[in-house]
Amino acid sequence: MVAKIIVGNSLYGALAYNGEKINEAKGRLLTANRIYNDGSGTVDIHRAMEDFLSFMPAQSRVEKPVVHISLNPHPEDVLTDTELQDIAREYLEKMGYDNQPYLVFKHEDINRHHLHIVTVRVDENGRSIDTRNNFYRSKQITRELEQKYGLHDAERRNRRLDTPPLHKVDASADDVKKQVGNTVKALNVQYRFQSMGEYRALLSLYNVTVEEARGNVRGREYHGLVYSATDDAGNKVGNPFKSSLFGKTVGYEAVERKFARSKQEIKDRKLAEMTKRTVLSVLENTYDKEKFVSRLKEKGIDTVLRHTEGGRIYGVTFIDHRTGCVLNGSRMGKELSANALQEHFTLPYAGQPPIPLSVSVEEPENRQGYSGGEYESHSGGMNLFAPEGPAVDAEEEAFIRAMQRKKKKKRRKGLGM
Repeated sequence: MVAKIIVGNSLYGALAYNGEKINEAKGRLLTANRIYNDGSGTVDIHRAMEDFLSFMPAQSRVEKPVVHISLNPHPEDVLTDTELQDIAREYLEKMGYDNQPYLVFKHEDINRHHLHIVTVRVDENGRSIDTRNNFYRSKQITRELEQKYGLHDAERRNRRLDTPPLHKVDASADDVKKQVGNTVKALNVQYRFQSMGEYRALLSLYNVTVEEARGNVRGREYHGLVYSATDDAGNKVGNPFKSSLFGKTVGYEAVERKFARSKQEIKDRKLAEMTKRTVLSVLENTYDKEKFVSRLKEKGIDTVLRHTEGGRIYGVTFIDHRTGCVLNGSRMGKELSANALQEHFTLPYAGQPPIPLSVSVEEPENRQGYSGGEYESHSGGMNLFAPEGPAVDAEEEAFIRAMQRKKKKKRRKGLGM
């Protein structure tokens, strides 16, 4: 983790820089000390300015009293908001700012999430906080925090700070096998996924797909994986490759173990929460499917939508490059399931404020079109929208059953029944 410290005179400038980013949904306020915080994740810049000034004596002679700190974890360090808050508080305490007023911001405008802290080095009596040897003290503190939280060592020369970006496999090139192998191995290291569907969605971003191979040889059952290059439309191109050509790390058993590890890590570290919060914030502000996908991409999240031949969404997977997590929408809640998104983006509501995704049971006559409640009534005890259930095909089947029942009702009315 790398820390940068800047001292200056412009308190408003430091607050405005961070506050405007947060209020534009490019991050959020994580925590505050002795400064008003309404808990919304946003900040009132003028109110914060007043709180800082009320703490600082008017007659203070300290030059450059404003301190602006950035804490930058390694890109591969995936930390929850709670962990980031704890790191910021411990850093400030060790630096001698624990009793000072401060604001801790999390910036999400680039793939590498990082913290910005605004505080002052003047205490309530007008005396200056000791800032001698700040550079060396800060370096020692960040090393201690790296060890405590298991972060990457910023000083290790053999660790790359930035992973080179992966590119789509070019099936027209001569080295397709090498491209597919390198891509598959890199994705298995960098991302977490809990099912074959999520794994396949991740691979599709890079023009690769995978299929399970099962069989029986001399009485022994075997399971394997076969990888193929695809074109941009997802159609297979050229010959497939057995996973054994690329090593055991991307074979059937290794990928199965990867599912289990990913599930536990995502649960323990609550890694899906940030993805869900970002997706919902974008969804609340647009009812246009293309804008939804493009705005999420700007925030570091790719969206893979699966459609029926009729164009209806029957599956959705979010690939969060910030956390390295691949998540089916239904894992994060009913409101992000395929049915809910289809309802949200269904015409003729485009151009109008988004309609509610659920309707009260007491007022069925007010339902319009294909409501989320209708699908729920057919799901019964199947728990289609449970966070642990991918159930991509089941969602589509539920929709088909619902439509068939509607058609039967219409036929009966036409026959005068």
